[in-house]
Amino acid sequence: MPAAHDLVVEEVTTGWVGAVVGVEKSGGMHIVTLEDRQGRTRSFRLGPGFWVDGRPVTLVPPQTSARRPPQRTASGSTMLGAQRARVARPSRIWVEGRHDAELVERVWGADLRHEGIVVEMLDGVDHLHDRLNEFSPTTDSRVGVLVDHLVPRSKESRIAESVTQEWGQDAVLVLGHPYVDVWQAVRPQRLGLEAWPVIERGVEWKRGILAELGWPHNSQADVAAAWQRILGTVRSYTDLEPSLLGRVEELIDFVTVEPLEGR
Repeated sequence: MPAAHDLVVEEVTTGWVGAVVGVEKSGGMHIVTLEDRQGRTRSFRLGPGFWVDGRPVTLVPPQTSARRPPQRTASGSTMLGAQRARVARPSRIWVEGRHDAELVERVWGADLRHEGIVVEMLDGVDHLHDRLNEFSPTTDSRVGVLVDHLVPRSKESRIAESVTQEWGQDAVLVLGHPYVDVWQAVRPQRLGLEAWPVIERGVEWKRGILAELGWPHNSQADVAAAWQRILGTVRSYTDLEPSLLGRVEELIDFVTVEPLEGR
């Protein structure tokens, strides 16, 4: 792949991610310079050992006549250039809490604005029945719900089955990931871990995780700061687990079905 200007790549050995800002020949080899989000630059030898859009590539010097490759959103979609956000659709995506909403925005924000999808917080799946009664979903005004820890025989799975039976699968779709908390949907390698620590029952999960990591964990402010640190490691969909990626994409597809009268 030509190392075209502004192409976002990851150097796999160091994990450095940045946009191409220059390619030059030095000492008989080509060197590419990458600039990260903070404006810091680092140079690497062109060749194998890079990833683009989650797949390995060999970078080669750009051709002077080569066209710039299409830019991508954090979710991997083709960026359509500067566009105003679409007027909000009647359908909605609901997530359990603030951290879920911020992670979805981080990766799918550009797609959601382009499609006119509003993401709202439930503040816990226990409120789902009441919120649906207030919203009154229909086939033309759908609700897609992203739930934590949606595993067989759990409280979450019973609630999901109940609301689907009540409102119909063409009006409400409840999907989820198997993790205790959405934090686990971030690949642990982004934090330098092989896997997320296992926390004993009876221990508040987030503070237990922070204690295992050796991070401050005594207050809610510590938890909030830790989440921002974790969220800051997420650059694109490649930093998330597939079990979350697929569910969010399904929910977006579900709520972007055009109303019957518009078909």
